[in-house]
Amino acid sequence: MINTSTTKHFFAVDLGATSGRTILGTLQDGKLTMEEISRFKHGIVRMCGHYYWDIYHLYKEVISGLKVVAQKGIVPDSIGIDTWGVDFVLVGKDGQILRTPYSYRDPHTNDALEYYFQMVPKERVYEISGIQFMNFNSLLQLAAMKKHADSALSIADKILFLPDALSYLLTGEMVTERTILSTSAFMDARTGKVSNELLSPLGLSDQYFAPIVQPGHLIGTLSQEVQLLTGLGSVPVVAVAGHDTGSAVAAVPATEDGFAYLSSGTWSLMGIETQAPVINQDSYAKNFTNEGGIDNTTRLLKNICGMWILERCREEWQDAPKSYDTLYEETQKVAPFRSFIFPDAPEFANPVSMVEAIKNFCQSTGQSVPSSYREQARCIFDSLAMRYREVFEMLQSFSNIHIDRLHIIGGGTQNYLLNQFTANAINIPVYAGPVEATAIGNIMVQAKSNGLVSNLKEMRKVISQCVSPQCYLPKDTDIWDKAFCRYKLVTKK
Repeated sequence: MINTSTTKHFFAVDLGATSGRTILGTLQDGKLTMEEISRFKHGIVRMCGHYYWDIYHLYKEVISGLKVVAQKGIVPDSIGIDTWGVDFVLVGKDGQILRTPYSYRDPHTNDALEYYFQMVPKERVYEISGIQFMNFNSLLQLAAMKKHADSALSIADKILFLPDALSYLLTGEMVTERTILSTSAFMDARTGKVSNELLSPLGLSDQYFAPIVQPGHLIGTLSQEVQLLTGLGSVPVVAVAGHDTGSAVAAVPATEDGFAYLSSGTWSLMGIETQAPVINQDSYAKNFTNEGGIDNTTRLLKNICGMWILERCREEWQDAPKSYDTLYEETQKVAPFRSFIFPDAPEFANPVSMVEAIKNFCQSTGQSVPSSYREQARCIFDSLAMRYREVFEMLQSFSNIHIDRLHIIGGGTQNYLLNQFTANAINIPVYAGPVEATAIGNIMVQAKSNGLVSNLKEMRKVISQCVSPQCYLPKDTDIWDKAFCRYKLVTKK
């Protein structure tokens, strides 16, 4: 039952891999309004031969956002934090952070797959976890740390994923939220528990983790220290879907089944919701992942290297317009399908020069080499749309219902050119929005914890009444079908 008789304020902390924001969401008479409190940049810190996240900076920004809310005279009914997946903090027996956490882009995991699979076969890891293999999975980060005799790991008492670590800094209470744990590759996808079978070869066990909780769990209230820092009282802190994609997917404004989603940002994550993990030879061969969602759902999805490629190129382009809309206009002046890349190829993960990586790929595959920013942007957008179609067709093979629409959520919804290309490539309607899906999902899980909605279906009903996605209908599908055939030939590995 949806409760619309009260006014509630929820403070959402939404941290992406390059920027963060704090947002105040207000639910009144069944309507959701949001006010951005703060927005800030953060990034990878390179020092001593490694790449780290500055968790102290992130904590400081959360405190700053809470101070602003307090100065406005608003007391949030709760606070929730979401971040990207896989990365974690090591905590000592005295409760102190042992070292600033590694970034998932740190190269120390480059050979972790081979190292770990000598201890546990690859097939067995997937059979338990149902998680796609990427060298930065939490399991493989731990394997790399074990291999390199990491000093902090050797004395760690607890391992906290980033949203849980920040909640701990606010409350002094430790939990392990299920959706963020599910990104680790050491959660048993069927039981939702930490797998000792996967951790024991590393000298670890489930004892290194705080109790596992579901989204909506009350972690605790702001500590006395944080209350003094912010000017707030004992505000509750709720475990939302700590993985930002889990929060974003919760905000898909769909009132019926039969949809796929694409969470579009630094990464593009395309998937469907299922009631149970899909773990079989086909999903293993196609490297699909099973991550936790709201109400014990499973997000069957695949990671695609998304706007990361574009953003890295924009750092290098000297003559490209700063405005995204102008960039899209200029891109359309270039002939389509001149060249393709495979967005998920290893050479695009973190090259010294993304522009050169694109050129080298095209040259090595016998294609026209894009020389201008317009040609490179067109190559990126054409390639991403084709990769989306490729993954969509795989998803349809896993689904027992016909998928008749794609919901794009997150920052990528503002890329109208790629949205149209995606509709053309996949040949189904594409609905783009909301932009702030992650924050909305975060807020609605807090609303669920507060008793305003009962389940995911009611959350989406409220969201669908508050947002108006932009619809993109397929165009020129015959041309895109022919180009897709060439994309597959060019990118076949």
